[in-house]
Amino acid sequence: MQSIPLTLPRPVPIQRLRPPKKNVPQTPAERTAILHAARKYVAEFNPVPPMPADELKTHADKLIAQIDCSAVYRDYVGVLINNEMWRETLAAVPFERRLLLLPKCLRIESKCPAPFDEFGLLCKQCGLCSIQDLQNEAERLGYAVLVAEGSAIVMSLIQTGKIEAIVGVSCLSVLERAFPYMEAAAIPGVAVPLLQDDCIDTNVDLDWVWDYIHLTSDDKTRRMDLGSLRDEVDSWFTAESLHSLMGPPEGDAETIAREWLRGSGKRWRPFLTISTFQASRSDSGTSFSDDLRKIAVAVECFHKASLVHDDIEDSDLERYGEKTLHEQYGIPVALNVGDLLIGEGYRLIAATRFSGEQKSRMVLAAAQSQRELCRGQGAELSWARQPKPLTTLEVVGIFRGKTAPAFQVALQLGAICASAEPCDELDETLRAYSEALGIAYQIRDDLADLDAQEQAKDIKGLRPSILLSIALERAQGEQRTLLHPLCQRSTAPLDTQKIQALYLELKADEKARGLLETYKEEAIRSLRDLDNASLKALLRRVIGKIFNDTEIKGWCAEFEQKNKQPQTAPVAA
Repeated sequence: MQSIPLTLPRPVPIQRLRPPKKNVPQTPAERTAILHAARKYVAEFNPVPPMPADELKTHADKLIAQIDCSAVYRDYVGVLINNEMWRETLAAVPFERRLLLLPKCLRIESKCPAPFDEFGLLCKQCGLCSIQDLQNEAERLGYAVLVAEGSAIVMSLIQTGKIEAIVGVSCLSVLERAFPYMEAAAIPGVAVPLLQDDCIDTNVDLDWVWDYIHLTSDDKTRRMDLGSLRDEVDSWFTAESLHSLMGPPEGDAETIAREWLRGSGKRWRPFLTISTFQASRSDSGTSFSDDLRKIAVAVECFHKASLVHDDIEDSDLERYGEKTLHEQYGIPVALNVGDLLIGEGYRLIAATRFSGEQKSRMVLAAAQSQRELCRGQGAELSWARQPKPLTTLEVVGIFRGKTAPAFQVALQLGAICASAEPCDELDETLRAYSEALGIAYQIRDDLADLDAQEQAKDIKGLRPSILLSIALERAQGEQRTLLHPLCQRSTAPLDTQKIQALYLELKADEKARGLLETYKEEAIRSLRDLDNASLKALLRRVIGKIFNDTEIKGWCAEFEQKNKQPQTAPVAA
């Protein structure tokens, strides 16, 4: 098998999955819908902060009525409305006049070596939890950082006038107690809720925290509606739009290729191209030229060609819930269509009116991506010829080779369209970001094998899987006997449900989700030294858009009892 660097980023804690409470949205879809509704509500009605708690609850009730969601979410909706009211004000406050307030319960309590003083937790930088990265990044930007809850020092800092805005991570109960003090001081404050009920070993939506930490008025994309942008990109793949950009199809091969190109798919890669262009462009326009559309379509041509060839190599019968191209038309036709789409991608790049230097760089980026993609796929095919058990690191190495290049070329082409000047530092950042993003994306696909029992594509296809590698590392005795045929690509009948149950029994899914979060965080960290504030912010948001799968699990139980007691001292979120 081809040698691939087998390295993992520093691990982060696995999210602990606990039953959500009834006053919190229980699915990612609900959470996203409410967030978008809150943004539209604030944009439409322009409520002015600071706002008393009673008035904020009135706005929350109005929004709940508008979107017809459960009234038990009122406090949660109120938090989102309050965040959106302060968002633009926070963006205008310099980093060095902001405070990041983190709760001590983000630490791994049983292993945390950090002591406490009167100001809170003194992080020892052990790397066991997310406190280290959040604190280091915020301090690098110029923030004051406290890891404490209910500390009177927060109010003291506010009173000195040195702190003009607060980004807080907390539970709903603490936020409710802190709100009167924030409102009275008229301090811009945004809050990111914790994901668990308990006051021990909790987690938080890191994408959300990083978004607020880095929010700045220099970011020209913070008002960009990524949902609308994605809809715009989707509209370029109708028959009429493709006809106008590519010319009329000639012959059966082109007709089949166009049908495949405009068929089902998430179109993340052309979306990444346009998003990167938008964030990198010198002006703030929203119109897209035909040349830019051609580049986006070229990116999708390359991707859809790889899927055609991938399906043949893996002997897959279905994609997007329909027959694969080679199942519909036969392998010779499918191979030809895949090759045709690759040619179409290069033709579209050449047909644009970008400068010769830009087109040369785009062709080189596309060719390098194609090469790396084939090398990664080749590593998997080599394993298929001589199958053996793979470690998790080896599976990640395959993911790195066969998935990341398609994301990288999408980002590179968008950046090249926006600027004629090459930048090695930007190329390296996009490479690191794409690598982490691609691995995370593939891990999520592997986890889908457990969510769709009627498919179990990786199990049935006898392909390398992160779930299989983790399970093998943990299995013993009869468990290994059950998994062994997958490692050897045995043609014997497989009990897919029993294998799925074994994955769950061995908690392979939990470790895989932990790795997913690790690589998402690694993608965020790769943007640390990116100078373009707009591109940095947008690429962080893209992670949230692609991996919109974090469920809010409830709120801190510790303060529920404290809330019943009389409030005697200021508490800050």
